[in-house]
Amino acid sequence: MKAAAALAPKFDDQKTVYESLITLLDEAIVDLKANPFTGSFGTSDIVFGGNVTKWIQFANSLKMRILIRQSKVAGREAYIKTEVNKIVTEGSGFITGTDVGIGGPSFFQPAAGQLNPVYDRWGYNETGAKRALNNYPRPTQFLVNSLKAAGDTLRLKRIAYANGGENSNTPGVSTKAEIMANYSGTPFGASSGYLPTNTVSLGPSLIVKGEYNRAYIIMTASEIQFLLAEAKQRYSDVTLPSSAQAYFEEGIVQSFRVLGANVAGAAAFKGSKIQNYDWDASTDKLAAIAIQKWIALTNFSGLEAWAEYRRTNLPVTPQSIQVPDNKRPVRLFYPNTEGGSNSANVTAQGTIDVFTTKLFWDVD
Repeated sequence: MKAAAALAPKFDDQKTVYESLITLLDEAIVDLKANPFTGSFGTSDIVFGGNVTKWIQFANSLKMRILIRQSKVAGREAYIKTEVNKIVTEGSGFITGTDVGIGGPSFFQPAAGQLNPVYDRWGYNETGAKRALNNYPRPTQFLVNSLKAAGDTLRLKRIAYANGGENSNTPGVSTKAEIMANYSGTPFGASSGYLPTNTVSLGPSLIVKGEYNRAYIIMTASEIQFLLAEAKQRYSDVTLPSSAQAYFEEGIVQSFRVLGANVAGAAAFKGSKIQNYDWDASTDKLAAIAIQKWIALTNFSGLEAWAEYRRTNLPVTPQSIQVPDNKRPVRLFYPNTEGGSNSANVTAQGTIDVFTTKLFWDVD
């Protein structure tokens, strides 16, 4: 035990950290195979219920996220291809057709402090009273108008309630008619004029009154399919069994599924000639993958969507009206606690500017 010696740890190189994560996941897979869940331990697993195969598939899926995050870094191609091929050789595959979620119906309970945390913070309390914070997360005008322009209305109706929000007497249904004229987003940075009565709010894919016990999703099957699509598109000779197009199209299907939209709507985009939706019509395949992944992450992982935006610069979003000089953060601040208790090692990183000092994988 390092005890006091661990209070001011030295920072590892960023690339080394990413490689170590892959190594740790490999070791976890070996341990899981050697020590499967037995007896009551399986029922104590609030993610996969003791299913070792799904834990290994989750590990492989996380490895794909870590690897593709580095895909634009010069000199990493051989390493990434080798690691992807190792995942395929391992043989357990990836999370498919379902999502990685914590808890669920038997875990979350209708009592204070025991609800799904998203429902509790942004939706309703244990008695069904609407939280004040329900007024604040507002889907953006850019997102709403982009989905409208593409005819992606089935997903829009699941991502957001129509202007005026959820009908408290009919959970899961908007107060106003769910027609496109009643879906209005909020501009980036707007501080007035865009109210719950005249703009959309978080939709039924995330919050429905009374559904306090949904699993808390931490990774979607859709994201995984888009990771596989990018890997196959960038590195055609990796041993992934399907084509980039097949993974891309399945990513859209899985996005419809997790949102609760009719998955038949995903098939309508095949041959539609809509840029970034129809694979054959999309002139930049990697851009199409990035934009569809961004849409699919909506409501489920804003932090991951931000990381992907920093990596790909897609989609091209408007500037916040609160920040006219076009500055956008490219990383998080070191926490104040780190600056106070580990200042020497923070200072050793050099001058860190959250608007200009990028992480190693953010090369554009």
